[in-house]
Amino acid sequence: MSELMKVSLTKDAPAAHWGNADVTFNNEQAIIHLQGGDELRQIQQAARKLRSQGISRIALEGELWNVDSQWAFSQGFATAKSTPDIRWAGAESTQTELTHRLESANFARHLINETPENLAPVKLAILAAHWLSEIGGEKVTYRVIEGQELLEQKWVGIHAVGRGSERPPAMLELDFNPLGEDAPVSVALVGKGITFDSGGYSIKASEGMLGMKCDMGGASTVTGALGLAMKQGLNKRVKLYLCCAENLISGHAYKLGDILTYKNGVTVEVVNTDAEGRLVLADGLQAASESGAGLIIDAATLTGAAVMAVGTNYNAIFSPSSEVLAMTQAKAAEVAERVWPLPLDPWHSEMCPSAYADTANSRPMKGGGAGGASNAAGFLAHFVSPNINWLHMDLASAFADSPNALWAAGGTTHGMLTIAALLHD
Repeated sequence: MSELMKVSLTKDAPAAHWGNADVTFNNEQAIIHLQGGDELRQIQQAARKLRSQGISRIALEGELWNVDSQWAFSQGFATAKSTPDIRWAGAESTQTELTHRLESANFARHLINETPENLAPVKLAILAAHWLSEIGGEKVTYRVIEGQELLEQKWVGIHAVGRGSERPPAMLELDFNPLGEDAPVSVALVGKGITFDSGGYSIKASEGMLGMKCDMGGASTVTGALGLAMKQGLNKRVKLYLCCAENLISGHAYKLGDILTYKNGVTVEVVNTDAEGRLVLADGLQAASESGAGLIIDAATLTGAAVMAVGTNYNAIFSPSSEVLAMTQAKAAEVAERVWPLPLDPWHSEMCPSAYADTANSRPMKGGGAGGASNAAGFLAHFVSPNINWLHMDLASAFADSPNALWAAGGTTHGMLTIAALLHD
């Protein structure tokens, strides 16, 4: 095995012969020169540069490393083809925390980067359940509802979106209960698990479809977050609902103009089969509401509108509660992740009108029209019981279509730490 490249941080400028380089080398050591401003961003960019030079094994050394800076380095150092090989710096507790984070991120990233052929909806549900069971042991119970059984239990959204595929859609219902049988549910997590999204009959162009293995990024993010929180010693009852389907075209696929009648009685006209994520999340949010959880958190790669609004370095957050938004921003800041609130007012639930049903699943125009991300959140609000605290996270930063200065191509897991922190609150 090759020797590990040692990496240290300094606030000193590089020697003159290095010019303005932010990374210099001294024998077997790489030195990252912090230049003020957003130092975590600089560290992540430096890690990308080192990884792109073929360096695969790293030992972080020196007193300037802390949890946030080491995590930023690991995020830049990860690629879709390999697991980061990093020796952490600092106290044992710091190293343990970073190891837990990386194990959880690696699991979530592997799911996101897996090929659509290898990750059918039922398989996604089972892999998530097995991984969480390995962590939680007897504290974890679960069931997978699939195919026709979804209709029997009135989970019509997941069934409709997934029925065009030969591989059945599924909902994972998982219960992590370290407190005992009758303990109240503190938090319910809901994840969009579209293992591949062709757009259905509202078909995507090839360039837009290529990265759609990432459309289960919400499911992988909430699963990774719960696993991380469990590794960190979570002592609350949490329920997890993954809404898993392939959105494909066939003689069995759902169509524009179809009307779905949901379990809570809300009728929905399908005006865009590529606005499928909100249709499956509607089932998960109803199940989460039935759990009696004090807080519901859903995560989804839901809208291109969120990407246009906040870019790819932030996740967009929505909630009817200003307190929930403030808490989420505070928790994200604690773990050095980026979130930004977008509007969600009561009237956003009326922004997708239908002449034939209570609401439509979008507006019949490109991207859902102006305010598309807020309108999608407004649609979801139809399926959350009143008086329950609810956070919707539109994961604009969950996936990099191509490598850039911060991320290798593929899943980023950005948002996992924020949700894990909220579980502990």
